[in-house]
Amino acid sequence: MLEKVIDLRSDTVTKPTPAMRRAMAEAEVGDDVYGEDPTVNRLEARAAQIFGKEAALFVPSGTMGNTIAIKLHTRHGEEIICEARSHVYNYELAMMAWFSGCVARPIPSEDGILHWEQIRREIRPLGPHWAPTGLIVLENTHNMAGGTVYPPKLFDEICHEAHELGLKVHLDGARIFNAATFLGLSVRELTAAADTVMFCLSKGLGAPVGSVLVGSAALVDKARRWRKVAGGGWRQAGMLAAACMHALDHHVERLADDHERAGRLADGLRDIPGVELLGQHTNMAFVSVPAERLQALDAHLRQAHIRISIGYLPTLRLVTHLDVDDEGVARTLAAFRAFFD
Repeated sequence: MLEKVIDLRSDTVTKPTPAMRRAMAEAEVGDDVYGEDPTVNRLEARAAQIFGKEAALFVPSGTMGNTIAIKLHTRHGEEIICEARSHVYNYELAMMAWFSGCVARPIPSEDGILHWEQIRREIRPLGPHWAPTGLIVLENTHNMAGGTVYPPKLFDEICHEAHELGLKVHLDGARIFNAATFLGLSVRELTAAADTVMFCLSKGLGAPVGSVLVGSAALVDKARRWRKVAGGGWRQAGMLAAACMHALDHHVERLADDHERAGRLADGLRDIPGVELLGQHTNMAFVSVPAERLQALDAHLRQAHIRISIGYLPTLRLVTHLDVDDEGVARTLAAFRAFFD
């Protein structure tokens, strides 16, 4: 019997659990473009309630959710302030330019967390020589900074100061439930000050597909049209919505297990000569290994049925999720030790 593959490339690789598959098979469905899919409607109502917003929209992906949010808050020819390693800037195919006619004003930070003074210095009013600032986008947790979490007071300060200047704030909350788990707070508390929030259900929460955009009823009504323009009109999407409902009901509390396993993985990697631990937050550990040994390490791990992402050079990202158990952590550490020994 083949050993189970331990896939640490991302928490997007999770597969639906048997219970989630049953929920999908039994889902009540209808045509969502007509607003007639009852399971989608229940998911959207549930998401709005959880986040304390007026309305919600089910979308196929986090990229689509962020793209629509940027479109809602901006006009062509404006700038979007974001952190330099943010997902909207680096991994969404320049959709802010393609779809919204905007350009990024990226601000570098040490840990992916922006402070108001950094943002304030980059805000540009309407003028004859530059694009005015149209929107601020924050990311929590911050993926490429290693799963770092915004301090709630700092996040609220940024939103408050932005609103004082007439600017909106969108939160890329793809992993906001990880942030809430880390802080011991609700997602409603963490996101109350944001104008819109996108969160993913297909990462640590383990659904096969889907993200949700939440905000005011007026904004979500406009977002529904932009979703259709972007090719995101669902038909009988209730089967996917049922998986997301199951994730919200059963997979939120267990995120703490992923964080604990990522911590154990980081502790073990730190002790291996040849491996430099760069940081570990929430469900991610980032390490560095000698560049000349990287390809051999990847081949060695694949032989041991362990997969890692080498696409984040010069660092390696290892992500724990519901398909990585205690045995998976132990096997990964043993394989790393065997290679560097």
